[in-house]
Amino acid sequence: MLKQMRTNKRLQLLLGFLMGIFFGFFLQKGQVTRYDVLMGQLLLTDFTVVKVILTAILVGMLGIYPLKWYGLVTFHVKEGSLGSSGIGSLIFGIGFALLGYCPGTAVGAVGQGSLDALLGGIPGIMVGAAIYSVIYPIVRDKFQPLGNFGKITLPELFKVGEKKAVLAVSVLIIFVLSVLELVAF
Repeated sequence: MLKQMRTNKRLQLLLGFLMGIFFGFFLQKGQVTRYDVLMGQLLLTDFTVVKVILTAILVGMLGIYPLKWYGLVTFHVKEGSLGSSGIGSLIFGIGFALLGYCPGTAVGAVGQGSLDALLGGIPGIMVGAAIYSVIYPIVRDKFQPLGNFGKITLPELFKVGEKKAVLAVSVLIIFVLSVLELVAF
């Protein structure tokens, strides 16, 4: 049993590593590792990043929910709160605005040879992670409980079946993607 657990852990690590490589490849192919594209998103002049994110959400949702329906995966929903979302958004936004990359795109940019991401981004991410690990007990105790909404998914929130929720979110994403394609900013 222990040997099987180690094998599964190794397999999970290998699959995670391979998925990370594919993720970085597709980020680069989608051009969201380019500084000018990311700055265009922040300035609301280039919506490539939103298009890539919405497409990833759509593909991921259409891939994972059928696996759940057939009993091949189990969701482990994490508790959420307005406090933790607010703190996380603030930290992410400040880092993104200062660097011009988010953590995923910074690593992808390093992979394509961007020195600004390598020399500024990766050390900045590591320093930020270290600072957060120090202040985490304060965040956990003071901010995470604020506005706690528990372990809830969209179907539960809107009191609809999962298939209806998946259909509705799919239609909404396709609509937004269509509008973004038609409207030039």
